[in-house]
Amino acid sequence: MIPTVVWGTGNVGRLAIRAVEAHPALHLAAVIVHRPDKVGRDAGRLAGLDHDTGVIATDDAEAVLATRPRAVVYAATGDVRPDGALADVTRAIRAGAVVVSPALYPLYDHRSAPPEFREPVAAAIAAGGGSLFASGVDPGWGNDVLPLLVSGLGTAIDGIRCQEVFDYSTYDQPDSVRDLVGMGRPMDHQPMMLLPSVPTMVWGGQIRMMARALGVELDEIRETVDRRPLETTVTTRTMGVFEAGTQGAIRFEVQGIVDGEPRLVIEHVTRIHPSCAPDWPVPPDGGDGAHRVVIEGRPRIEVTVEATDEGENRSAGGNATAVGRLVGAIDWLVDAEPGLYDALDIPLRPAVGRLGRKRP
Repeated sequence: MIPTVVWGTGNVGRLAIRAVEAHPALHLAAVIVHRPDKVGRDAGRLAGLDHDTGVIATDDAEAVLATRPRAVVYAATGDVRPDGALADVTRAIRAGAVVVSPALYPLYDHRSAPPEFREPVAAAIAAGGGSLFASGVDPGWGNDVLPLLVSGLGTAIDGIRCQEVFDYSTYDQPDSVRDLVGMGRPMDHQPMMLLPSVPTMVWGGQIRMMARALGVELDEIRETVDRRPLETTVTTRTMGVFEAGTQGAIRFEVQGIVDGEPRLVIEHVTRIHPSCAPDWPVPPDGGDGAHRVVIEGRPRIEVTVEATDEGENRSAGGNATAVGRLVGAIDWLVDAEPGLYDALDIPLRPAVGRLGRKRP
């Protein structure tokens, strides 16, 4: 079995622990945490499992990497600390590990990544013999392999739209929701995620990957952003009160322009409460989240994916499918040559050995 480390135990990390535990080819070897109150706790409890795993969380990353684990799921955030995330990932690669991670947005399409991101990773691969596969928690497959797979069912394609529609009132990540995205902040506050060029930094790589796979040239990548205030004060289960008049919903698009038209679009419609912007797209069943791919053309094709985890939590379900894609790639990457891989390199494979397997 492949000794695998999970680095970080937040919304993505606890799902990664479960995914590693469930995978028949992987063995949970260690868990790295940052918060002092998590040190010394069993990984199973940190992941919300009903049993201990025997793996005790540590904050000593150097000691863990010194054991030269074969694989690392890097689940620590890179949203507000991209340099720190890049440094951690390159350390793991230099230790010879295959690394899978959603944290490094510019490397989703490494061919178009800035040199300051790509070159340190390439140097680490050359020095240590590890690999990296970076893909998103949007989930990533909803913006790359799924739309491309479905596009092959059409006769003529006019455009592709990848859409995430989410109510984040059940999402337990206030730093991202309040600070990065700006929910609950005054409408004159400029959220970091909505600064000009930032959406393209995060999702532009997936636009470029789709264009490359479809064999089309992009004229440019454009952004559109719309924001709505809350009309009434709301209280969420996980993140508390959001006041009336503050930002309650955002809608933005990252558009790949082909022959002057937006042909490849990644769209996010995000709310902190379903009462905000009710005229915007909503999940088909009125729930709290969905991912949709629309192929405009002949025929018109629409695919909606809804995933739940941790009860009926669709925000966790979306993360869980993204984690499943990353963790499911580990054994393939271990058998492949060392290198820097993207979503088009990693095949989609059946869940071999997992049908009927007891849940962790």
